[in-house]
Amino acid sequence: MHLRLISWFFIILNFMEYIGSQNASRGRRQRRMHPNVSQGCQGGCATCSDYNGCLSCKPRLFFVLERIGMKQIGVCLSSCPSGYYGTRYPDINKCTKCKADCDTCFNKNFCTKCKSGFYLHLGKCLDNCPEGLEANNHTMECVSIVHCEASEWSPWSPCTKKGKTCGFKKGTETRVREIIQHPSAKGNLCPPTSETRKCTVQRKKCQKGERGKKGRERKRKKLNKEESKEAIPDNRGLEFSRETPEQRENKDKQQQKKQKVQDKQQKSVSVSTVH
Repeated sequence: MHLRLISWFFIILNFMEYIGSQNASRGRRQRRMHPNVSQGCQGGCATCSDYNGCLSCKPRLFFVLERIGMKQIGVCLSSCPSGYYGTRYPDINKCTKCKADCDTCFNKNFCTKCKSGFYLHLGKCLDNCPEGLEANNHTMECVSIVHCEASEWSPWSPCTKKGKTCGFKKGTETRVREIIQHPSAKGNLCPPTSETRKCTVQRKKCQKGERGKKGRERKRKKLNKEESKEAIPDNRGLEFSRETPEQRENKDKQQQKKQKVQDKQQKSVSVSTVH
């Protein structure tokens, strides 16, 4: 009985030594795989290395490799940076780079924004938009072509001629419409927004307030002529009033001399006729 207990004791001791040696060799292998592993990491790292940065991240954070020169450093972020999309796995949350022509993406096969020179259409980046679509250079997307839309025509206006609605028999009438939707670059152009046609009405005499522009001009010219005629005598009177008494006396003498000369000429003519 005593010998049996001793044998069991040595068996248990050998087994514990074997387990200890296995744990020690595992630790050496881990140190060889990740040199300078530190448990006191910062910036969301669960484990890290002085040379490689983060090796694993804390829960809910994304692991991404950032290139610094020729070297890549592991970083843990709350969300993936622009140009990457995030994928969650049971053991790690990882950021993966989008396609080369894609600036931002939802996953590997669905882009949300394209790089310069490409147009977004249904999650893909294209050089040219498909048929039936046109490129919007502001949003850099392929959009539907928009055609012009106009409202219905308004009723025809009254028949007029040179701004008057009376004093004529033949004139013109007009109708208009508004543009509801302006076209895009490749859309159909807008139609005319006004239309004019000839019209015939029964001639009616214009009232005083409906004489039109030409009638008003003729009336104004007539009034101006009458005023100018009335102003002429006043001007002559003013000129006459400006003469001095001496000037008037000389003028009277000259008129008297002219009258005497005319009388002599008449007398000489009468004498010659008698002979």
